[in-house]
Amino acid sequence: MSKVTTMKEAIAQLVNDGDTLAIEGFTHLICFAAAHEIIRQRKRDLTLCRLTPDLIYDQMIAAGCAKKLVFSYLGNPGVGSLHAVRRAVEKGIPAPLEVEEYSHFGMVGRFIAGAAKLPFYPVRTFAGSDIPSANPRIRRVDDPYGTGQIYVVPPLNPDVTILHVQRADERGNAHIWGLMGMQAEAAFAARRVIIVAERLVDEAVIRADPNRTVIPGLIVDAVVHEPYGAHPSYAQGYYDRDTQFYLAWDTLSRDHDTLLSWLDEWVYGLAGRAEYIQRMGPEVWQRLQPGEAWSGQVNYGQYPE
Repeated sequence: MSKVTTMKEAIAQLVNDGDTLAIEGFTHLICFAAAHEIIRQRKRDLTLCRLTPDLIYDQMIAAGCAKKLVFSYLGNPGVGSLHAVRRAVEKGIPAPLEVEEYSHFGMVGRFIAGAAKLPFYPVRTFAGSDIPSANPRIRRVDDPYGTGQIYVVPPLNPDVTILHVQRADERGNAHIWGLMGMQAEAAFAARRVIIVAERLVDEAVIRADPNRTVIPGLIVDAVVHEPYGAHPSYAQGYYDRDTQFYLAWDTLSRDHDTLLSWLDEWVYGLAGRAEYIQRMGPEVWQRLQPGEAWSGQVNYGQYPE
């Protein structure tokens, strides 16, 4: 049965006020299109979870969508601070924001525990760190095998995980290649999963390349076809990272009113991603066209002598 729907319908039906939400992708395949629709629908009181909050959560927090941020590493990658997040934490603008911080591996452990339905995940790397003193959810337990105490983190089970992928079939079986994050674990840990794809393909295309099927359709609730849905991040093989956008964001996001004006023009003022693509202009997409990077061919059947 087809699970294909529009972004507007997927967000309206599957993302509720007060939900815990994860939009994952480690610098790569970050679904800004979904975040913009969440902002447009004025979802509120969300707990936003992510290894690297990046610009996507800066925008959502500036729009007043979030009450809490669960994260590791906070910043505009390669540029500097996330100014909307800082305003929310330091000044309560546009609303106070609760923060729950972990190391990268701490968040990895939380997603793994959530996906495997474990009560906790042991993390040795918090030894000597100040993070446990700032986060009471990081605790120490006795190793049952007698090596002493070890830090543990609780499972993370989002109400909704949203993932951007290169291609998927109508049932949600999804291919990802290139830089990987915690997409599979975040999906298996979630109660509901939305897949957003650059391309919709026939099931035969997915079956022909099984090692790239990172997300199986059996855990997917909705599939959205949204080309360029990860901009300004990138989709390997479709478009490059828009570094100019990340640099520009550092300037425009320093002032709350300027950022709100940007949201009015680029989010609230648009019906959806198609208008965003059109307004960006063909020169942007031409600039972000990737070069070729061929890999070898694999025969998944009998290997020839």
